[in-house]
Amino acid sequence: MIKIGNIQLPEFPLLLAPMEDVSDPPFRRLCKQHGADLMYSEFISSEGLIRDAIKSRQKLDIFDYERPVGIQIFGGDEEAMAMSARIVETVNPDLIDINFGCPVKKVVCKGAGAAVLKDVDLMVRLTKAVIKSTSLPVTVKTRLGWDDNSINIHEVAERLQDIGVQALSIHGRTRAQLYKGEANWGPIAEVKNNPRITMPIFGNGDINSPEKALEYKNRYGIDGIMVGRAAIGYPWIFNEIKHYFKTGENLPQPTIADRVLAAKSHLEWAIEWKGLHVGIVEMRRHYTNYFKGIPGFKPYRHVLVTSDSADELYETFNVITEVYEEFQFS
Repeated sequence: MIKIGNIQLPEFPLLLAPMEDVSDPPFRRLCKQHGADLMYSEFISSEGLIRDAIKSRQKLDIFDYERPVGIQIFGGDEEAMAMSARIVETVNPDLIDINFGCPVKKVVCKGAGAAVLKDVDLMVRLTKAVIKSTSLPVTVKTRLGWDDNSINIHEVAERLQDIGVQALSIHGRTRAQLYKGEANWGPIAEVKNNPRITMPIFGNGDINSPEKALEYKNRYGIDGIMVGRAAIGYPWIFNEIKHYFKTGENLPQPTIADRVLAAKSHLEWAIEWKGLHVGIVEMRRHYTNYFKGIPGFKPYRHVLVTSDSADELYETFNVITEVYEEFQFS
């Protein structure tokens, strides 16, 4: 069993990565249904929480059926991070995660996310401020370093563990890489194999199939895997990986009925959570991923991404199920 504070996870847990504009409660609910063991909110700006920004506050929504679930915060100011940790604690997540890995310019320009990799002393101070402000377990997600010339994840891991961080998720790229090239899990394995490191180490980056998940599990010896982009429009990946670990065989591909049910449930929960109009509009970005690779799908996609009527959308789902009932995904 893997332990983070009082949280007990399975032997080799599969985590859903915190993803901006993706990892909201409806999406997390789907991933939980399909085997995710630990999930995180979208990352939340500490400054936004303190200003009581509506968008930041809404990201604090968590539900009991998601547990265990963490809320992820980011920022570059110690006082703001401490205050935001206290705000987060009021909604009672299972843990608080700190983002020191986001490579996006608007975050990095504020001295937050992956920018903190350039100043490990600052990273330690920010993390200490959060740990002192909460009784919840504190974990961190980060990258290998700022660029190939400054890979410092070995120092980062030791110093974070020394001040009380209880788990570390490492994306196998530098900030300079953004999401380009191939993730390098070698340094992640080196951190895991460091005899000083006792906290769980989770690997992240490029896991997009059960075969690759098993290969990386065996090759790099990490404590668990965090899945990000591969789960978008494909929440089945968690149970597919678990099944492959157990049997060495692949589960059958989700059918058109499975995909329609997932998209329909996602839409229903989005409407339930954000209201009719916002739920419908924000769901539009997901349909392409759910129905990828289906021939002649363009007319149905057009309805899904333009209609403002929930009834029309549900009727379109029914038509898709009927028209593509015999379609086999390869």
